[in-house]
Amino acid sequence: MAEGTSSGGGSNSGLAFIVGGLVVIVAVLAFFMMSGGFTQKKKVDVDISASAPQLPDAPKAPEAPKAPGGS
Repeated sequence: MAEGTSSGGGSNSGLAFIVGGLVVIVAVLAFFMMSGGFTQKKKVDVDISASAPQLPDAPKAPEAPKAPGGS
């Protein structure tokens, strides 16, 4: 019965090697992306100047009503 089974160590070590390589590649890519290694640093100077439109004056408030029976 034990003749058909194998220890299974060979396939797992190959998979571990591939996964380890992928982890190293992702770590290197993350380092370059976080440090700005892929992009060129550009100096961008944006000057936005706009004048706000002049709003009309608010209308005057109406006079208060007079009290009834008062003078």
